[in-house]
Amino acid sequence: MRGLYLLLRPRYLGIRKKLGSSYGNARKKLFLAAGIGVGFWILLFVLSSRVLTYFQSVEVIGDLLAHHLLSMVFLIFFGLLVFSNIITSLSNHYLCSDLDLCHASPVSLEEIFLSRSVHTFVDSSWMVIVFGVPVLMSYAYVYRPGPGYYFTLVHMSVALAIIASQVGVLVTLILVRLFPAHRTRDIVMLLSVIVIIALYFILRFLRPERLVDPEAFFSVMQYMSALSGPDSPYLPSHWVAESLWVYLSGSGKGNGFNVLLLWSTALAWIVISIWAAKALYFTAFSRSQEGRRRRAGRRVLELIVRMIRRPFGNDLGSILEKDIRIFFRDNTQWSQLLLLGALVIVYLYNFSVLPLEKSPLRLEYIKNELAFLNMALAGFVLSAIAVRFIYPSVSSEGDSFWLIRCSPISFKRYLWAKYALFILPMTILAEVLIVMTNYLLGVSGLMMILSSVTMLAAVSAVVSLAVGFGALYPDFKNHNPAQLATGFGGLMYMISSALFVAIVVVLEAWPAYILMMSGVNGSWISPLQWLFVISSFLAVLTISGLASFKPIQMGIRALEKIE
Repeated sequence: MRGLYLLLRPRYLGIRKKLGSSYGNARKKLFLAAGIGVGFWILLFVLSSRVLTYFQSVEVIGDLLAHHLLSMVFLIFFGLLVFSNIITSLSNHYLCSDLDLCHASPVSLEEIFLSRSVHTFVDSSWMVIVFGVPVLMSYAYVYRPGPGYYFTLVHMSVALAIIASQVGVLVTLILVRLFPAHRTRDIVMLLSVIVIIALYFILRFLRPERLVDPEAFFSVMQYMSALSGPDSPYLPSHWVAESLWVYLSGSGKGNGFNVLLLWSTALAWIVISIWAAKALYFTAFSRSQEGRRRRAGRRVLELIVRMIRRPFGNDLGSILEKDIRIFFRDNTQWSQLLLLGALVIVYLYNFSVLPLEKSPLRLEYIKNELAFLNMALAGFVLSAIAVRFIYPSVSSEGDSFWLIRCSPISFKRYLWAKYALFILPMTILAEVLIVMTNYLLGVSGLMMILSSVTMLAAVSAVVSLAVGFGALYPDFKNHNPAQLATGFGGLMYMISSALFVAIVVVLEAWPAYILMMSGVNGSWISPLQWLFVISSFLAVLTISGLASFKPIQMGIRALEKIE
């Protein structure tokens, strides 16, 4: 076991050094991230507690709702953990750069496999801590269980995570044995995206909000039937939920069988994984070193590249061509467009099923108010998309940034070219969200024009902020766009973008109300009101213009200071 200890020690030392870093910026980022995490926990805890308190106030079915919610929470966590472990295991077991050194060292194959399994377990299980603790603590706050609840929660959550980790590792081992690791990663990523989209559609189109409205069902039996989720007594998540519910409900029933069943299953999966590793791991690792084949679909990519490269010339066009090719060659990147498409469809579907007829307000009022609030919601959606796809575009240059630094291409041309590359697709997406939702709501022509023009100005600022903050906080050592988006610079961008959207909405709120009431009631708008309306719209255009130019100018100065 000494070899296993030596293989695990570098990760431990790296984490300890990172946490104990004496650099001021590192400590500030750590404290800021911790503060944001605590704030997120508090928010999630408060929301979960409110939901559970409401469930308790519902007679007969309140506890049943809470019980089913607990089962669904653990079922979702278990499924996400399995997928997360499959993805993480591909990198840790087969694609890490230090694996050649590990396999050449005088340690056994089982120790290498176990050390990588521990890394996979740790890397993939943080999600349960971040998202699970506030929800499960809200159950404790509402139901006031004894100390046995907390002990059972800790050790059974660990066992559940072990089972999910070993299932993911074993599935990855079999897939890599059948296919090269790079192809396996592509297959797993595409399957993951398809499964997530399918689950997303199924969950949304089932309209789960009806579960808190028993009037939507014809009978009590139909309502009780709708509450039964895809839970099964053969799933480990069910054993955990049932064991915890014993303490929450105070029924006094024993849960020893579920505990024994869960831990014996976890240990059995560890043994099975070790047996499988002895037979398959080295062969699978050897296959992971195979090269990748040339892909089909190059004609479409070449057409896209020619269309985008033409306006920018050969020098700048070559850089943008590189960005486009890298994006479409990486399945982890372009497959997220499928998720984006699903998001747009469900976003529009939500507006099509709004029960506006149940509102006590006049229908014309509520439609126009929703259309106005939709501008804020669409702005936040665009900001989230921009931080994922646009913000990392400067940092994605990586170590080759010095080539751009030494080239005759000015940073002004470089950043504005990035802006021009993203502004068209973002504008199309923004207008689709606004125009289609307004059409589904049946708003007035005035609100349609107002929201469309406002979003045109806002999307320019959102893209410029993303490019500018990406240049202000570059990280050329990190080649993972998802990690870049969740870093300190990405956080600062999201805060700035959210503030911009909020300011635009606040400035237009009262003028939009004046115009809406005039259109609905046929009332006269006084000259003073017209002055206020025009001044507010000019202020929005001015702020949008500043937000469209200033961030990129700041980014240009920041890049020029890099040596």
